[in-house]
Amino acid sequence: MSDKIKRIGVLTGGGDCPGLNAVIRGVAKPAHDNGLQVLGILDGFEGLVLGKGKELYNKDVSGILAQGGTILGSSNKGDPFHWPERVGDEIKIVDKSEEALKNCDAWGIDALIAIGGDGTMHIAHQLGEMGLNVIGVPKTIDNDLDATDQTFGHDSAVFVVSEALDRLHTTASSHHRVMVIEVMGRYAGWIALHGGLAGGADIILLPEFPFSWDEVYQKVMKRNMRGKRFSLVCVAEGALAEGEKMVVEETDIKRTDPLRLGGVAKYVAKKIEINTGLETRYTVLGHTQRGGSPTPYDRILSTKFGTYAIYLANKKRFGEMAALKGNEIKSVSIESAISKQKLVLCDSQAVRAASAVGVSFGTKDF
Repeated sequence: MSDKIKRIGVLTGGGDCPGLNAVIRGVAKPAHDNGLQVLGILDGFEGLVLGKGKELYNKDVSGILAQGGTILGSSNKGDPFHWPERVGDEIKIVDKSEEALKNCDAWGIDALIAIGGDGTMHIAHQLGEMGLNVIGVPKTIDNDLDATDQTFGHDSAVFVVSEALDRLHTTASSHHRVMVIEVMGRYAGWIALHGGLAGGADIILLPEFPFSWDEVYQKVMKRNMRGKRFSLVCVAEGALAEGEKMVVEETDIKRTDPLRLGGVAKYVAKKIEINTGLETRYTVLGHTQRGGSPTPYDRILSTKFGTYAIYLANKKRFGEMAALKGNEIKSVSIESAISKQKLVLCDSQAVRAASAVGVSFGTKDF
């Protein structure tokens, strides 16, 4: 390989979220201006294994700043090290990482920019250990990457949750109901915490703090007795009661993490109604949190991340990930970025603020 980077590959891995196209634009525009070629790899790491890619030109990235989703497509089932392959009537998990590296060589890629969350960064790190020049850009609505103050996509998801809670507030108060809303986040409660705080939830249930059913019942009953004849409960999909397990919708071995969470809102709503006698309904926001146009904050953050990734590529600083530190974009090693998951702590300022205005986390500790 020559001393100068000439050709960049870019992919979007894992679940989609608002801001992906803004990052692609942030990568491609300065790359083109510096005479670099940009190959868009289709459908995340799946495209890397199957050899699916297309050249990206300026016309391809014009007008996509505010566009949701990803023009390259994505997949959360394309892990080269955990590749599902049908053998007869069975699905077997095989290693396709060598095929991924061969395709990169065939494409003439000097560096791969991988845009994604914790799973994507783990795969990028493994490929880097095999000799591929990789650079990471942190994406996840869950905001659970520890090495960056915030991931793009999170603010947009929180906006959806807070708006939904605003709307549920009016119908809950009109019908004097308890309304339970289920939000994404898997094993981290950041979306529920920030969305619930912004939307005025009365109870926020997080995976990090197993809750007491009695605390939840007492909170809604006290509000009812004080004349507040409705309550809003924001529950993360991974939330669980003390001594219980997370509610799992299905198990899919084709995914690196086979557990698909879901159904906790229905479970919580039923328990509240049975044990308090209060009319209760539930709403699952699901993939609406991933869709739509990114917020202005995410558009700016995504653009900063994309342009910084090209800066790292030109400096040949491989194995690093762009990260938000305060108000500036810095770099950290991908290895440090995946060393631990960023979870909500009981002494975090958002938790303390929520507790101070009367929000219950379903536990006596707050």
